[in-house]
Amino acid sequence: MGPETTAQAQQCEAPKQKLHGRAFYESIGSPKYIVAPMVDQSEYAWRILTRSFLSPSENAKLLAYTPMFHARLFADTQKYRDSHFQATREPLLPPGSVPPVTTPFLDGNPSTDRPLFVQFCANDPDALLAAARIVAPHCDAVDLNLGCPQGIARKGHYGAFLQEDQQLIYKLINTLHVNLEIPVTAKIRILETREATLAYAKNVLAAGASILTVHGRRREQKGHLTGVADWEMIRWLREQLPKETVMFANGNVLEHGDVEECLERTGVDGVMSAEGNLSNPGIFAAPPEVGQKERGYWRGRDGKGGWRVDEVMRRYLDIVYGALGREVKKRRELFVPGGEEGWLEEAVELPEAVRKGEQPPKKKKREEVAKGDEAVMRSPNVGGMQAHLFNLLRHLVSVHTDVRDALARVRMGDLETFEAILALVEQKVARGLLEYEHTNGESIAEYLKVAPVEGVPDQESSVGTLRRCKRPWWVVQPIIRPLPVEALAKGAIRPTKKEEKRKEAEAKRKARAEQNGNIVPKSDEAKITEERVNALKRKTSFTESELVSG
Repeated sequence: MGPETTAQAQQCEAPKQKLHGRAFYESIGSPKYIVAPMVDQSEYAWRILTRSFLSPSENAKLLAYTPMFHARLFADTQKYRDSHFQATREPLLPPGSVPPVTTPFLDGNPSTDRPLFVQFCANDPDALLAAARIVAPHCDAVDLNLGCPQGIARKGHYGAFLQEDQQLIYKLINTLHVNLEIPVTAKIRILETREATLAYAKNVLAAGASILTVHGRRREQKGHLTGVADWEMIRWLREQLPKETVMFANGNVLEHGDVEECLERTGVDGVMSAEGNLSNPGIFAAPPEVGQKERGYWRGRDGKGGWRVDEVMRRYLDIVYGALGREVKKRRELFVPGGEEGWLEEAVELPEAVRKGEQPPKKKKREEVAKGDEAVMRSPNVGGMQAHLFNLLRHLVSVHTDVRDALARVRMGDLETFEAILALVEQKVARGLLEYEHTNGESIAEYLKVAPVEGVPDQESSVGTLRRCKRPWWVVQPIIRPLPVEALAKGAIRPTKKEEKRKEAEAKRKARAEQNGNIVPKSDEAKITEERVNALKRKTSFTESELVSG
């Protein structure tokens, strides 16, 4: 029997029994670590990088989501499918089309990329079902995005901007539950009240969702107003919903210890990480034992440590090369103090345009990108490389701006320049490690200091989190976004005009009270501060990636 006939015969086999809820969850290994769906950021290479830090037994506990895909574009456009999801070497075709040999390739490959959920944004049940049927043979479940809070979701009427239309949400989920051969899941954000959030969760589950993921922030909590996720709300939901409900929690996961704490405090089945995972893809792995992985995992004199950025960048580039079918680069052993130092004086060759900061006009740049290696340019694993490396190297580039500039100028698909940037990073890390040893750690002391924001109460400050999480710049670590009151004090955000008028009126009221010998109660002042923060409007020159909380 030929390969084509074999493929057709496999398609005609009786479908497997469709499991639901906890039975489905247990069938995929009851994972408790979850890589979040992130637009253009949770692609195959990144998922494999995250898995690379886990042992085979730990990998069984990891579930990953694809980036969010647009259901209508995925269903209707071959080019969109080819550039976002490479489950087979052949183009993905709608059901009913007889493909050639369907050999597993990257996304959803049973040997490397499972369990895997594919996430879609949608507002049309038919388009969602059409897209879901295409990916169903290559994943374990399809997830509906109900959590995206960005402006593009508002404009497209999807993500968190569907939450006012509970009837449509029910129809979207139920259409997949009734008609799709694999389970459907959903990810939501909390609403203003516990009661409203509970009703929302019950609607999603009644529609047929097998797993409910809850992001413990409201839709408006983004950018500088992100604040802290509400684990208490998630715990309350867990207690109100039936025990058989499978729940994941999302939010506040900055480092490995937060994963177990979240599980304990919320009572959920699994913990999802987005920004924490982007800053440290090893977030789900416990630190190696002392004496193991000593080149890749650094420990300081205080016992605190983390994965070195050059180690993580090497792994990431090697995985990208593998996904592209390229030969992995041969490199020297990762440097540790006491090793040979002559290579530190070698010049790193960067393209002239990168050195000088020259950028071609946008039209010419698009043409140059289009002329690149076709396999590279259409790969879903290439477009996010620059963003991933800015997340990994965020702390390093704040010190070494030449690396920042080179990374900002690299063009999509220019693998040789990414490799040259790695060489730069390795030199910076090696010199940093040598200085640390020669000065008994004093070289990094100033960098590690955390100064509180003047006028911000401790309970509304991120200082404690910074002191807990901050490491030397050569270690991957979370990017801590100031809490709203800190952002206000720094001038990163400002009150709306309405709030400014309220502030002015409050100042006058306070002045009159003091003239009359009265004192404004502290509780009132605290309430005023809370109301002011809730009314803040973002106005900043910073990029969002500079100010991140889990």
